[in-house]
Amino acid sequence: MKPLLEPEVRASFVNCSKGEAKRINLPADLAERPWDELDYLGWRDPQAPLRGYLVAEHGGELRGVVLRAPNSGTIRRSSMCALCMTMRSGSVSLMVAPRAGRAGQQGNSSGTYMCSDLACSLYVRGRRSDAGPIVYETLTVEEKVARLRDNLDTFIARVLRQG
Repeated sequence: MKPLLEPEVRASFVNCSKGEAKRINLPADLAERPWDELDYLGWRDPQAPLRGYLVAEHGGELRGVVLRAPNSGTIRRSSMCALCMTMRSGSVSLMVAPRAGRAGQQGNSSGTYMCSDLACSLYVRGRRSDAGPIVYETLTVEEKVARLRDNLDTFIARVLRQG
């Protein structure tokens, strides 16, 4: 992923108002992120722990998605992230995104189970690990990255879907 600047990140959000996007707490370490190892920018808001954000390219455009986790959203047993397909021990949360446009204004949302720290890119590349069960795969790192990108693209498409 190419390094992103604050204005690009704020302008990318598709499921919140411009005013809400201006108030989002961006990561303090935005400039220091390992951009060449990221498939998307993901972070949790330290001031509002039930809120998360991800920004990724979708259809050639930068798309940002506001996420929320329910109060009891972290699964305490070993579970698999639906984006990176990594088994995690107590570190997967149901993350729900209001849908973009009129559908979101009517209260419609789309959710999936994700790594609670939104660091899927680092898990598939072996840069981060979890103490959970190890699932051995015959996929290469490049194939795992492609699968992550496909799953992320599918999730963002669901958030953008108007019908």
